Amino acid sequence: MSADHGAGAEAVESKHERPKHELSAHAKRVYAIRDLLLEKGVLTKNDIQEQVEYMEARTPANGARLVARAWVDAGFKKRLLADPKAACAEMGIDATSLNEFVVLENTEKVRHLVVCTLCSCYPRPILGRPPDWYKSLNYRARAVNDPRGVMREFGNEVPDDVEIRVHDSTADMRYLVLPLRPKGTEGMSEEELQRLVIRDSLIGVVDPLPAVPKQ
Repeated sequence: MSADHGAGAEAVESKHERPKHELSAHAKRVYAIRDLLLEKGVLTKNDIQEQVEYMEARTPANGARLVARAWVDAGFKKRLLADPKAACAEMGIDATSLNEFVVLENTEKVRHLVVCTLCSCYPRPILGRPPDWYKSLNYRARAVNDPRGVMREFGNEVPDDVEIRVHDSTADMRYLVLPLRPKGTEGMSEEELQRLVIRDSLIGVVDPLPAVPKQ
């Protein structure tokens, strides 16, 4: 009972009760199917609750763990770029539900930006639910046509001599950006580095947080 496309998210979050607010036509269909599956005994309420808890456990912290480990462990970084699913498994992250999963490494000369032009395809096992702006028509259109302008609106002024590559996520292909490690973080622990990796940097619209000098 996957909600990897955002399908049914408003339904499964309800803890099995229909919300009082007006549902979209799609959510109404999800509820109808859910009720039918419960009635036929195909699913139980416990099955649904387990899925809800699984979905809620998926957060951008998973992506931050992967990035921080790659920053401090060159061998892991190599494995993450070559076989992301296997690298995720090393960290106890289950990415097997993703058909194809690619990690895109930012460099001093190249930045990567991820978008889903058709809907909201997103590496949910790694990042959890996509933000509303990622699903918006405005972002989906402008990320392709004006990626530099979009990144500027997020406060990320990418120099003109840096190439921006836009990657269109699909049902069969999901992406994660491996951002550059911030300067001045050489003495930081892996756990400290994790706190610099924010969700939007894993989509590519911004860089990680800068290092805060120790007092």
